[in-house]
Amino acid sequence: MTSQFDPYGRQKASGRPILLLLGFVVLGIALAFVLFGSDLFDPRPGPITTTDSGLLDSVTQFATSDPIVAQLPGDIAGAPQVGSEAPSFVLADLAGNPVSLADFRGQPVIINFWATWCAPCRIEMPELQAAYDQYQADGLVILAVNREEDLATVQAYFVDEMGLTFTALLDEQAFAANVYNVFNMPTTYFVDPAGMVTAVHRGPMTKGQIDGYLANTIPAGG
Repeated sequence: MTSQFDPYGRQKASGRPILLLLGFVVLGIALAFVLFGSDLFDPRPGPITTTDSGLLDSVTQFATSDPIVAQLPGDIAGAPQVGSEAPSFVLADLAGNPVSLADFRGQPVIINFWATWCAPCRIEMPELQAAYDQYQADGLVILAVNREEDLATVQAYFVDEMGLTFTALLDEQAFAANVYNVFNMPTTYFVDPAGMVTAVHRGPMTKGQIDGYLANTIPAGG
């Protein structure tokens, strides 16, 4: 029988280091699952209720009290920059009518890129509706550009579930999203009446942040 000890009385190496390594791997996976849950494996989480105060508080917690106009990093090639003209596009609304950004020249516009499976987008939607209700008299237009989902899916959430009253557009081929170099959602562009980009925000916004961006987008006294 082969001895498990060397001449100096030390136990010979066995498969224990490998078992120990595998144990750490399993422990790491278990810890990740506890911290992140099923969202770690599912990039499209299921619907969440926008009335969840905990989620809304978490957004507010990380928001700055004094909104700052966000400018795109210069290394994002091809993305519209603050101070440049917003590229025009034509997309269908939920009634199948073509809607062009150029149609709203002379009015302040918010272009919001979103999807129904995007949890931060869902949290943000009531904030956009509140801004629309407040600034509609100033000519504000909100174009909610849905990325790569079908009419039935968008209709069920935007109208039937949320009752939103601003304009939803279908970007089923991600045409507008690619033009604006949208790599995460929500992404929001603010465009003044002259058609120039005044602010860009990547991530969910609070009402206070939207107000701060609109202060640089809606003409004084508008």
